[in-house]
Amino acid sequence: MAVTVRVPAQLRSLTGGEGQVPVDGSTVGEVLKALEAAHPGFHERLFDGNGGIRRFVNVFVADEDVRFLQGVDTPITDGQTVSIVPAVAGG
Repeated sequence: MAVTVRVPAQLRSLTGGEGQVPVDGSTVGEVLKALEAAHPGFHERLFDGNGGIRRFVNVFVADEDVRFLQGVDTPITDGQTVSIVPAVAGG
């Protein structure tokens, strides 16, 4: 299934400057794996040593945080958008 991944400015060096990248996958995990295959370097920036999404990285499907869905097992339908959003901290 074709989906669009929105890439934040901080990671666009991995995509040749592209802010949106088309990839295939039926779950968030498959989409992120396809993103890594097409543009190496994403895996180490998105995943921790245990294979989970890093605490400071948010991944959204249709404006829903995957942490509140099924995580990397969240299903994706054709044409959906997956957004990678770095966490913002401040005080």
